[in-house]
Amino acid sequence: MGQQTIELPIIDDFHTHLRQGAITKLIAKQVSDGGVGLAYVMPNLQPPIKTTEEALEYKKILQSYNPDVEYLMTLYLTPDLTPEEIYKAAEAGIVGVKSYPRGVTTNSDSGVESYTIYYDVFRAMEKVNMVLNIHGEVPSSPDSNICVMNAEIEFLKNLEELHRDFPNLKIVLEHATTKESIKLIKQINSPNVACSITVHHLQLIMDDWAGQCHNFCKPVAKYPTDREALRSVIKEGHPQFFLGSDSAPHPRAKKESVKAPAGVFTTPNILPYLADIFEGFGCLDKLHDFCCVNGRKFYGLPLNLDTRKKVTLVRTPNCIPDEYPYEDENGEKQAVVPYLANKTINWKLQ
Repeated sequence: MGQQTIELPIIDDFHTHLRQGAITKLIAKQVSDGGVGLAYVMPNLQPPIKTTEEALEYKKILQSYNPDVEYLMTLYLTPDLTPEEIYKAAEAGIVGVKSYPRGVTTNSDSGVESYTIYYDVFRAMEKVNMVLNIHGEVPSSPDSNICVMNAEIEFLKNLEELHRDFPNLKIVLEHATTKESIKLIKQINSPNVACSITVHHLQLIMDDWAGQCHNFCKPVAKYPTDREALRSVIKEGHPQFFLGSDSAPHPRAKKESVKAPAGVFTTPNILPYLADIFEGFGCLDKLHDFCCVNGRKFYGLPLNLDTRKKVTLVRTPNCIPDEYPYEDENGEKQAVVPYLANKTINWKLQ
């Protein structure tokens, strides 16, 4: 008989999308349902969050929907961002700046073409200890034989250059999907360079999203050997790897349309999913550090030792709902479909 209960501090999700408008009310409340007490919030709204004021206003909205979560806010890296804004943002408690390559994922049309124009911004970030969060892909290019399957690998030289030029800049390679990414983070071997890993990339491979819209995300899940690399580095207990769910909801009607937007929605069940997956590859003992320790240490946050803020996982059948309904701004009925909808997993939150 295996382990039947697990008690953890409320966990930390260092990469999540809480969207805007009516859907945000649903998603913000569900952060707590998934066992999460700290949410590192992505800025790719429409228009993106580019100023300190916009980030603080967004945070206020999130707090009004769910005051029990600690929201860490980020700015979107665009040519409009200045060193002065970085100093102002840091003073206001904004933690990071998110870099998207132009056009590779949802709401990334304002993304980066080249990093060299941002070097003054990166110098300012180094000074105030702000984190650069990178979506590590290059745009697809048929002429260069680049597509979704190798866009992350092709990006990695940029990460090496950034760390070489800014060794004191804290950088997170977000939602890694390839064995090459894992290898590079380990090779760099710096306390200033880390990597987030999602729930779904620990379980999915390419066959699971091809033709299956609710498993389709960017970066896409890759080969079994890549999934094995993600699992192996967690099994090792490597301190530079931690949870960033990249949970990204879309209305069911959009997801199931001819051109499905990228995003896998895990928010309401993050911890049960993880317990199920970790048990499956034999490392439930690594769940605590992956969800509660490694990210906090990288971001310079105190460990959560508040015994009142704990969650208990119980090993019992847990059928994931088919959908979560909500009403949009026009009062129309909508729904979001969770990861593994209608499937039964082995763990649930008490």
